[in-house]
This record gives sequence, C-alpha cells and structure tokens, in this order.
Amino acid sequence: MILISQFRKRLVVGSAAIALAMTALFSPAAQADDEVIKWKVQSHWPGSSSSYKDSLERIKKVLAERTDGRLQLQLFEAGALFKAQETFNAVSRGIIQMGTISPGYAQDKLPLAGVASGLPFAFHHVWEAVYFHKNMGFEDKLRAEAAKHGVYYSTDKIYPTEMVLKKPVNSWDDFTGLKIRSSGALQKFLTDAGAAGTYLPGGELYQALSSGVVDGAHWGASQGAASMGLYEVAKYHVKPALNIAGTDVFIVSQKALDALPEGMAKIVKDSLEEQFWIRTNQYQHDEQIALAKAEREQGVKVNVLPDDVQKKLFQAAQKTWDKEAERSDAAAAAVKDLKKFLTDLGYL
Repeated sequence: MILISQFRKRLVVGSAAIALAMTALFSPAAQADDEVIKWKVQSHWPGSSSSYKDSLERIKKVLAERTDGRLQLQLFEAGALFKAQETFNAVSRGIIQMGTISPGYAQDKLPLAGVASGLPFAFHHVWEAVYFHKNMGFEDKLRAEAAKHGVYYSTDKIYPTEMVLKKPVNSWDDFTGLKIRSSGALQKFLTDAGAAGTYLPGGELYQALSSGVVDGAHWGASQGAASMGLYEVAKYHVKPALNIAGTDVFIVSQKALDALPEGMAKIVKDSLEEQFWIRTNQYQHDEQIALAKAEREQGVKVNVLPDDVQKKLFQAAQKTWDKEAERSDAAAAAVKDLKKFLTDLGYL
C-alpha cells in the first residue's frame, strides 16, 4: 500500500509538471517568439512616389530581415485606408499600427508640427537641419509631444522642398501671380507672401498641373517631381529650396510597440533611427542625379529666384517663424533655438 501511495503521489506531481509545462508552451507570451505579426501601414505617399519604394519598402524589408520574418508590414499607399490627415488619429487610436505622414497633417495634435514641417528659408544646407534635429534635441521634443497621444515619432529623412513651375519666376510680380500646390506651414507661407497656396492630394497633383489648375507645386524636390511625372508638364525647377526639413515621418502606435515580443520594439526603433541617416544621405545623392537627368533628358531648366525675390521671401519667412512660435511654449522655445543657431551660422 505504501508503494502504491508513493506511486500515486509521483504520478500527480508528474502530471502537474507536464500540465504546467504545456500551459507555458502554448501561452500567448511563449507563442509570441514564433508568431508572425502583421502591421498595417498607411502611407501618405502614392505608390508612384520615389519615397514609397526607397523609404517604405526599404523599412519593410529591413524589419522582416531583422526579426527573421516575424514582423511583416502590410503597405497601403496614400488614400487606400484613410485620408492623409486622418492617419495620425488612426495610429493614435490603434486602428492601424503604423503610418507615414507629413508633420503638417498633425498640427492640431502636435504644436511643434509647424516647425517640423520646415520653417521657410531657414536652413541653407541639409546638414544644418540634421544638426538641429539630432544634436540640438528637436527630434526628442517632437517624440515627447507625439507620446502624449500614444504615438512613437521618427523622422524618415531630412531633405529640401523645391518647387517646379510651368513658367519661370523672373520678378516679384511673376511670383505673386502663381497658384501653387502646397501643404502645411509652406502653404500658409506662400499665401502670406503673395502667391496662392492651395492643398491637393498627391494623386491629383499631375492632373492639376497638366490642366492649369495650379501653376506649380512641390513634392519633395527633383526626385519627387520626377517620380510623379511633374517634369512632363512643368519644366522649371526652382532654387533655392523653400525649406529643408524632416517633412516625412514614420509614426508607430505605442500600444503596438508594447505588444511586441521582448526585444522586437528595440529592433523597430533602432531600424527607424538607422533609416534616418541612410535615407538622408541617399536622398542627397539621388537628388543630384535626378535633377541632372531631368535637365538632360526632359529639357528641365533650373530657375534661380532673383535676389530681390529671395530677399522679400526671406522677410516674409521670418514673420511665418514668429507666427509658429505663438502656437505653444514649446514652439516658441524651438523657434528661439532656431534663430540663435542661424545667428551663429551668420544667416541672421
């Protein structure tokens, strides 16, 4: 009887251990290591945009490789799920896990978005805007604002925004007579400066230029214009840049990040940080090539704005900076930092 009793006790203990092990094996936490996680990603880029391939498809491939295929991004081009201005709210509410936007599309949520969209005629070179973002803490301030809405914010790249026009600007009167497709802070700036700035979705841009609804537009710079076919109907590429900024941004649901298996959220964040540096440098390289090709093969001409036009635009730009500073204490501090930086560089 003693032997039978001991056997029964061992059987019960063994069965409990097996049951515990099976529970641990099939629990959600344990399964997460092998689970394929699919994130929906709504972009503000049309599929034809160069950044859709070079930025969005790149990060999809990188994350798949670095998670051994466990994190898969399902990409949706502009307008497929939501309007561009609705993407931030969709990510914030967890309706989708990830998106790309221009900061200007979230100005009602992020007081710093106007500064992030690029204050006109501020930086002269890309490295200056990079330094402002990364070395002077502006990116951290943007992330802090987005975090209040359950969103992780990561700038895709820093690049110039440059117009293409159907006719050149040779005088101030030429400029004030323009109808220009724009967005965010630049749209308001162009209108305040004397032109007519109007917003149109990317998918409507070519037709609007072709039909004369607008005289010009900006979609990135030469790469964006080339990828959207704008040089077919607008033969003048305008310099200097309207602004140099972090105009494209990845936004990620914090809930989605928190739900990832251990270590995977760090992979996502590290990959996005790496993307910033790779894409910023790559964009400058490809920018020069795209413009040279457009000049050579499509008859595009560079239209450098006359000095008097640049001077008036710079004066108007500073008023735009001051208006952005009124949006919040954080915006005021950012504009103050910017002015000091530009003064140190000898621009003010």
